[in-house]
This record gives sequence, structure tokens and C-alpha cells, in this order.
Amino acid sequence: MPSSQGARPRWLRWSGNILFLILLLAAVQWWQARGLAEGKAPELSGLDLSGDEVSLDKYRGQPVLVHFWATWCPICRLEENAIDRLARDYPLVTIATQSGSADALQEYLDREGLTFPVVVDDEGAIAAKWQIGGVPVSYIIDGEGDIAWAGAGYTTEMGLRARLLLTK
Repeated sequence: MPSSQGARPRWLRWSGNILFLILLLAAVQWWQARGLAEGKAPELSGLDLSGDEVSLDKYRGQPVLVHFWATWCPICRLEENAIDRLARDYPLVTIATQSGSADALQEYLDREGLTFPVVVDDEGAIAAKWQIGGVPVSYIIDGEGDIAWAGAGYTTEMGLRARLLLTK
């Protein structure tokens, strides 16, 4: 019969594993986000699928989520419903990079039941200004037009909501 003396309690072993997992995920997030734009948000202007002019200037004084994605990206597909729900509650601009024409994007949105605003970046020019190497990438821009947070890869709806709430 094994002795329980010297054995660590189960909760302590689990908490160590959970802490390791959190640190590992944070390291992966940091690694993916290295090289993304920092400081003042790059220029962002264009027309959304409705033909309305999109510019970060119209969001001065409030935080805005800028989300780069693509129709062919499996991680983007996992996030798209969360992004759609966020668009109902917060200022949000999405940029569909290298995903086809405006018509093709509108068909995709209709098929998936998505209503968030989309700027077409078929050639990747906007993504290049924002130093995007892959998608998905999310930026939170504060009310002064500065990048308050940037993340690459999958991000939870709760995490984005919390960051938007904490950004002024």
C-alpha cells in the first residue's frame, strides 16, 4: 500500500497543470502576435459590402474592434459567430482578406447567416498596412486611435468583450 506521506494533494497537481496550460497558451498567443502593428493604428478606409465608407475616424472617442479574416480560414470559421454577436454590441470593422469579390463575400455571409460589416481586401493591401501575416487577427483600437491590444489566432468572444470593456 503506497504511503500518502510526501504525496502532493490532487488539487495542487491540477492547479500546476492548469497554470502550465495558461502559460503555454499565453506564450503561443504572444508568438503569433509578434510583428503585428503597434502604436497608432494604420489607416483603414474602404467601402463595406453595403457601399458605405468605412474609416476609423468615425469611431474616435470609443473603442473599436478591427478583425481580419478569410472565408478559407478554418479558425476564422470557428470565430465568425462570436464576431457576428460582437457586432451587435460594439463598433466593429472586419476585413476579409484574399477571399474573393464583394459578390462572393456577400454570398458567403448570406449562406452562413452573418451580418457583420465587411471591407473587401482581395489583394491583401489593407492587411499589409496592418502587418498581417496570417488570419485571424484582431485589434482593439482605443478612442484616441491607438492600438490597445492585438492578437493572432483564435480569440474567444468573452476575451474580446472584456478587452473592449476595459479599453477607453
